[in-house]
Amino acid sequence: MTARFTMDETQPRLLDETAQGVIHEPMDRPEGRLKVTGCARYAAEHVLEGMAEGVLVRARVGRGRVSCADEEAVRAMPGVLGVYSDSRMLQVPAHGGAGTAPAQGPDEVRYFGQPVALVVAETPQQARHAAEALQVTYEEEPGDFDPDAAGTVDRPDKRALDQGDLDQAMAGAHRTVDVTCTTAPQHAAAMEPHAAVAVWEGDRLTLHGTLQMLKHNRAELADALGVAEEQVRILSPHVGGGFGSKLGISAESVAAALAARALGRPVRVVMSRQQVFETTTHRTATRQRIRLAADADGRLTAIGHEDRVYNLPGNAFSEPTAQSTHFLYAGENRRMAQEVARVNRACTGAVRAPGEAVGMLALEGAMDEMAEALGLDPIAFRKRNIPQRHPETGQPYSARALAGCMDDGARRFGWEARDPRPAQRREGEWWIGIGMAAAARVNLVSPSRARVTLREDGSALVETDMTDIGTGTYAILNQIAAEMLGLSPARVEVRLGDTDLPPASGSGGSMGASSAGSSVFVACRALRKTVAGRLGCHEHELTLKDGTATCANRRARLHELAASGALSEEGEFRPGTTKKQVSQASYGAFFAEVAVNGVTGETRVRRMDGTFAAGRILNEKTARSQCQGGMIWGIGAALTEEMVFDPRDGHVVNRDLAGYHIPVNADAPPIGVTFLEERDDHACPIQSKGVGELGISGAGAAILNAIYNATGLRLRDYPVRPEAILSDT
Repeated sequence: MTARFTMDETQPRLLDETAQGVIHEPMDRPEGRLKVTGCARYAAEHVLEGMAEGVLVRARVGRGRVSCADEEAVRAMPGVLGVYSDSRMLQVPAHGGAGTAPAQGPDEVRYFGQPVALVVAETPQQARHAAEALQVTYEEEPGDFDPDAAGTVDRPDKRALDQGDLDQAMAGAHRTVDVTCTTAPQHAAAMEPHAAVAVWEGDRLTLHGTLQMLKHNRAELADALGVAEEQVRILSPHVGGGFGSKLGISAESVAAALAARALGRPVRVVMSRQQVFETTTHRTATRQRIRLAADADGRLTAIGHEDRVYNLPGNAFSEPTAQSTHFLYAGENRRMAQEVARVNRACTGAVRAPGEAVGMLALEGAMDEMAEALGLDPIAFRKRNIPQRHPETGQPYSARALAGCMDDGARRFGWEARDPRPAQRREGEWWIGIGMAAAARVNLVSPSRARVTLREDGSALVETDMTDIGTGTYAILNQIAAEMLGLSPARVEVRLGDTDLPPASGSGGSMGASSAGSSVFVACRALRKTVAGRLGCHEHELTLKDGTATCANRRARLHELAASGALSEEGEFRPGTTKKQVSQASYGAFFAEVAVNGVTGETRVRRMDGTFAAGRILNEKTARSQCQGGMIWGIGAALTEEMVFDPRDGHVVNRDLAGYHIPVNADAPPIGVTFLEERDDHACPIQSKGVGELGISGAGAAILNAIYNATGLRLRDYPVRPEAILSDT
């Protein structure tokens, strides 16, 4: 049976009325023990009988063509089984249903590190040695490697807005801010490198992969191989982080599948850390101009947000840098515009909180500058400019606790003790400062399906192809089913990451919990109706708790009601008109205290807090973990993370975790996370909103605003290096 639900109107808050009491609780991850004991099997850990090993060969020029490759010499090397340069090999990563760049010739090279061949051998060592020995000759061509000097620049209409008269508003304003901010390229740098193990059984492929959005990935892989989707099965029950880099298939999946079919045996392809940096998607650098105009009362009359990003020629994705600027603050005169420089660098794509993660760094820094120009407290200024309706569309807002988050966070952090004058507090060599920034992330949901079965023994099984990339999906889907069916979480089994199961939204865009969770909710609601019918009562009269169904004076154990055969329902959730009726987003506020060394220029974050409102919090522990992780990434964006490209050929200079500096334990201070009680009735039937990307959206700006409070230096280039501080002192 399939129960279908479209979100065309707000729904009763059923999860506030159920009796089991496991929603919101900080339940441990059901798969946690498997992970910490090494028993959770990730893609690269699958060892199949007769499995061969493949290693990708990458282009060593920034632009040109492959003229020849000495494949015969490599094929003669010990253990080598084949060299593959099939025209169907993926040269540009897919983007989780968003498509890839236009097709290119099999010999065309558009960026340094582009896969050009796969070498397969009996052992990983033999394959790696042979791949390094493969002599490839190129016909080099001139390339564009500098986004600021690119010969081709697109200006997508979808990013353009001109409302009112920005220039006139700036000219007549009481106070104005006109600043330019830059952010460096970033890489997702997920703990688990990309990997694939492919095996064919007849004309059907099974692929163990590191992927986030399986229903899209299945379609992408089938398309690349020229087979029907029904011939492809993808298994990704455990994924060691993704952050967008695994939204779509990459070269290893297609190469492993092609080689496995040619050889008639399983093939495993695991990217090295260096290959991950060179060939998978990363976050573009940005150059952003923010213009603000305000009247004498401190109310914004104009906002301008114009930016330049980059990507490969023809690739449709561009970072939606101004995404939060559209709805966060008032101002009747508005201008948004984007330039996309076409360069020969590895493909850019969505990385955690695409748009807000970098756009709010610029916006929230400029908002602090305007608050100072007006002589207003930064929180008071922001609250004064929270609009009553969307300033561009006129839509009302759904649940929106931005002001509450700022007030609560200020109280917890001790904001009232902050001296607004910069460079007033010193401890030895260290200047101390406090800063804040708002947080916002658009709320998204996507079609999703799940099957829930009430088994004969009274336990439940939840099945969907939804993935868990470290976000807590196993836990929250367990909790939703347990709450709806009145079961202990120990009596609920969750199966994920298999395209043979009902297709879910996938992990991306902070929409997985609400989308997949809603499909589980819909299936369970249908089961509750069936259970009520077997008790002879209406579903609204039903109470389910601890495996017992109670209705008026009738009571039965669930295993008794299912004794004649398991009860199964498939729930299908679809977004509806409520997403158009209101402007939906999750909100929050960041607070940071920094110490800046006056001798070395080093910045240390001493403490950091975030207060967030994201609808119903399904699992307090996993949600807190997501926000803490986002704030740690905010520290990286502010102080350490930067991909460096060689301007001569576009190759990644720091292509490993020794050169690409993510924050480690010593860089991360105590991080507090508080959630405000909230229900967003327009978001989905379980009243939740996305939280996974909210914690990064603006976090770095709080740190730079704190650096200003500590030193009096306005720094607008991320990340802030010690030499930048020293050069301005």
